[in-house]
This record gives sequence, structure tokens and C-alpha cells, in this order.
Amino acid sequence: MDCIVNRTHFFNARLADDMLADLTVADGHFSAIVPAGGTASPGAIDLAGQLVLPAFVEGHIHLDTSFYGDAWRPHIPCTDGFDVRERVAFQMRNLTLAAPMAERAKNQLELCVGHGSLAMRSHVMVDAAVGLKHVECILGVRERYRDLIDIQLVAFPQSGILSSPGTAELLDEALKLGCDLVGGLDPASFDRDVNGHLDVVFGLAEKCGAGVDIHLHDAGTLGLFEIEEIAARTKALGMAGKVAISHAYALGDISADALAKAGEMLAVAGVSIMTNAPGNHAFPPVAALRKAGVTVFAGSDNIRDSWWPYGDGDMLNRANMIGYRSGFYEDWELDTAYELVSNAGAKALGLEGYGIAVGAKADFVALEARHVPEAVVAVPKHRAVYRAGREVARGGEVRPIGLRPAVPAN
Repeated sequence: MDCIVNRTHFFNARLADDMLADLTVADGHFSAIVPAGGTASPGAIDLAGQLVLPAFVEGHIHLDTSFYGDAWRPHIPCTDGFDVRERVAFQMRNLTLAAPMAERAKNQLELCVGHGSLAMRSHVMVDAAVGLKHVECILGVRERYRDLIDIQLVAFPQSGILSSPGTAELLDEALKLGCDLVGGLDPASFDRDVNGHLDVVFGLAEKCGAGVDIHLHDAGTLGLFEIEEIAARTKALGMAGKVAISHAYALGDISADALAKAGEMLAVAGVSIMTNAPGNHAFPPVAALRKAGVTVFAGSDNIRDSWWPYGDGDMLNRANMIGYRSGFYEDWELDTAYELVSNAGAKALGLEGYGIAVGAKADFVALEARHVPEAVVAVPKHRAVYRAGREVARGGEVRPIGLRPAVPAN
């Protein structure tokens, strides 16, 4: 018996190299990409010269703590500058008043999918206060949405590890339940024991075959020291490509010479750097790190939560922000900003079959722009989003198709 192949044809697609092409999708993958001009087959979809880009990669988000779609939560400033412990306390207080987690996570997921993100890495809180409740809820949400978006989950010790007794064991359990990576948080300033903290993180990663993604807010030479320690462990354990440092503010406030050495070290170790180009912090210099061979990728981080009220879930807009804050003006620089939310994100997350190429997954976005630099600058809002060649969102609205049964509200 012949195999049944689900095939869809798209014509007049504009690719990033300005080629007009006809695309064929078979069983969710691109099976043919040819110059436009052939006779359109019955039922083929006319993309009318729209720019076709691989679906965006949301490299760092927090599905469990956003208030998007919930009641407005006024931002509470820290007593003195930026204090991670105080922000965590504000977050715990706000979460007791929030709508059910599954509902808030759904709102945020659909916001991201509607803008064109079909791959995501979310950090999920694990600590002595909440136990595994957040992980269990978000695992359920991931299952419900798995046909629309690929989600990696990081077991994230929001209250530290050593300073929150029992958290190491909870992280272990979270990985067994289905989390893909183990997280960390400011080993020096939060737990005040860099080696002890990293012993737990990398020990669990090695034991469970998991990746690592560590929040690192510490600035200056302290932060740089922690980055060096993370890179050294990554290299020693042969974990190149499986470790990321999120935020890494220290890379944005050290000398050019120190940055060059750090970039070379990170590239050799295979440690990726995530940035969201925050408005009130120094952030990793994208161009210098990429020149050194470091994989730099992007994420929204927090969306309307206890850390800040901003965030729209649009990774193309995030590329715009990164380009603006980085002083990117030339076309090749705008292409670089786009890379952070696409190919570099796919590399950092270890995604297979990413891109517009024969054999790749047919997860893509069609939008009104002549080329990538224009898309980054204009951030066109009217987009069609395709998952495995099937339209799943248009104009920001997600189609209610392909969803698994709803999980109980938490």
C-alpha cells in the first residue's frame, strides 16, 4: 500500500535572498523549493510576494509568572536599586493574587505563537515554597500546545539552591518529570557559594543528561568570574552547545580587552549567551561576542510580571530593540539582530530541521516586508504563521486547532 502524503503548495514566496520561490510542503517538511513561475496547482496558497522567514525562536521566557491577560499589577520598585531577592519577594506576593497559572501561561503562549514564535525555552520556578507545582502545571500546558509550539523547560531555582534547603532534590525531581534543562541563579551574590551552587547544577545535568541555562545578573568582575567558572566546567564536562548563560550583564560593563578574552573563552567552551537587551542594564555586546564565535541569542524574559511591566511576545520586535540598543544601522547589522531570534536561537536550543530549506520543518512566518532589514525596522504586524505547513495564526490571532485536552487550572 502506498503511503499517504499530506502535501501543500505555496507560490510567490519571497525568500531572505530576494528570490521569489514556490514551496512544497509534504508531511510537515519542505519537500521542494524552486524559482517561482510554474503553474499553480489547484488549492495552492498564493503568498503574493510576502517575505517568508523561519518561525522565530523565543529563547528565554517565564510562562509561570506572567500576568499577561490577568489584572494589571503595578510595578513595585526595589528599596535600593536592583535587588534580586526583593524582586523575588514581590513576585511571590503577586502570584498569590494571580489568575490560575494554566490560564496565564495559555495567554502568554498564544501571544507568542500569534507573533510567529514556534519554538521556546521557558524557565519554571522550583523552590521550597512552591515545590513542583509550577513545573507540573506548565508540563500540562506544554502537552496541550505541543502540536502548535515546541517548548523546552528549565527547572529554575528562583530562590537559590543552597539558600533554599531541599531545592537541589526538587530540581532532580523536576528533571525526572520532564524538564529539559537545569537552571541556576547568581551563584555568588544569591547563594554566596559559586562552587557549591555549580556543583549542584552541573552534577544534576551530568546525572540526568540535561542541558544548563543559568540566570546571571551579577555585574563587573564578580560576574565575569562566574562566567569563567561556568565556561571551565562546560569545557571539562564536554558539554559544548548544551550550556547557556542568560543575561550575563557583566559582559556589558568590562573592558574591551577583558571582553575579548571572555569571548574567546566562551567560544572555545561552547557556551551560549542570551540577552533581551534590557533598558536599565548593561548587556552583552552582541557584535563583539559574535565576532569571537560566541552564539548569542534572544528572549523576551519577563512579560508583564513582577520584574517589569513591558513585553509583547514579539521576537521580531525584540530584534528591533536589540538592534536599536546595539547601534545597528547597516543592513548586515540588522540581519545580525534578526539572527538572534532565528538561526542563533535555533542553534542555542539545539533545534533540528530549522530553516527554509528542503528537508526542514515547514514552520514559517509570512509577512509584508521586502527583506530582513526592513522587517526588523518596520516590525510588520500583519503576519500569517504556519506550523508544519498549516496556518495556525493570522494577524496575531491563534486558530483554535490542534490543541490537546485542557489541563486542570492550577
